[in-house]
Amino acid sequence: MRAFYHPDQALHAPRQFMRLGRVTQQSDLPARTEALLGALARLGIAADVPADQPEAALRAVHDAGYLDFLRTAWDEWQRLPTDLRGAEVWPSTFPYWSGRVEEPSRPAPPATSFLGRIGWYLGDMAVPLSAHPWTAARQSALTALAAADALLAGGGPVYALCRPSGHHARTDRASGFCYLNNSALAAARLRTGHARVAVLDLDAHHGDGTQQVFYLRPDVLTVSVHADPANYYPWFTGYAAERGHGPGEGANLNLPVPHGTALPETLAATEAGLAAISAFGATALVVALGFDSHRADPIGVLRLESGDYAALGAAVARLGLPTLVVQEGGYAVEVIGDCLEAFLRGLAR
Repeated sequence: MRAFYHPDQALHAPRQFMRLGRVTQQSDLPARTEALLGALARLGIAADVPADQPEAALRAVHDAGYLDFLRTAWDEWQRLPTDLRGAEVWPSTFPYWSGRVEEPSRPAPPATSFLGRIGWYLGDMAVPLSAHPWTAARQSALTALAAADALLAGGGPVYALCRPSGHHARTDRASGFCYLNNSALAAARLRTGHARVAVLDLDAHHGDGTQQVFYLRPDVLTVSVHADPANYYPWFTGYAAERGHGPGEGANLNLPVPHGTALPETLAATEAGLAAISAFGATALVVALGFDSHRADPIGVLRLESGDYAALGAAVARLGLPTLVVQEGGYAVEVIGDCLEAFLRGLAR
């Protein structure tokens, strides 16, 4: 098994996060990466550093105006008067958006001021920007692209250690700790060599960004197994009735599970998603893998144990497709290394 990781991802060290009306410490800290690298070391897997790629590679998924905002936001923030700005770029206003599913992305923001554009491109208060998120997010995305290229070249499975995560990032908006959608970028790259690709999102949270990226497309099936969003982030998407739109009708499958769900129900939902992927005729698979479904996760609501991820990995292996695993959430640093080791062992069977 090959793995990819870029050390510049560790530069991302956000300082704040709004949760339940309180400004608190971010959950997505560099220690997560250290735990996952430790798991790879125990498995004897050395992570390769991805090669650089032009920004055009990111535009396979993301809007050019949004990418420009991420790249320049910190410099623009520094030009504001010091008595007006805090430690990080953080939105204070959010525009109304109709949720028109027939549009692949929003138009350019009508506000030309920097403060207005912050609220347009940063979708919640979990995605502060400082001097380093653009570098870290870009290298995280390039990690996923390098892993996709390795899978296209033959062999597999391949693991992309991506931080910050990506599955909440939309074509033109950051949210939920995510800035660039690594899993979607990997799937788009795999489409260059496969007529049909599937994304299986196994995370406590619905992969709303990935769903939005491909919602109008018939060639990429998006499947998400996640906690019921009626009372859990991202709240507004992730329901079974969301099936795709227009040409993409039928190419999106959400499999929400009740809060408190343990392995048996999670595995059953996963196997239902894998059956749909088989019926779709995908010839390559991206697994967007999060460990915030672990019972110890500080922001999780599901009840998986570390060893349970081996069963999920084995279920994916039985599908028999070239598989790329992209790291998503998981914030209980003390257990996520064991979770990754279990999943990859199961996948290797």
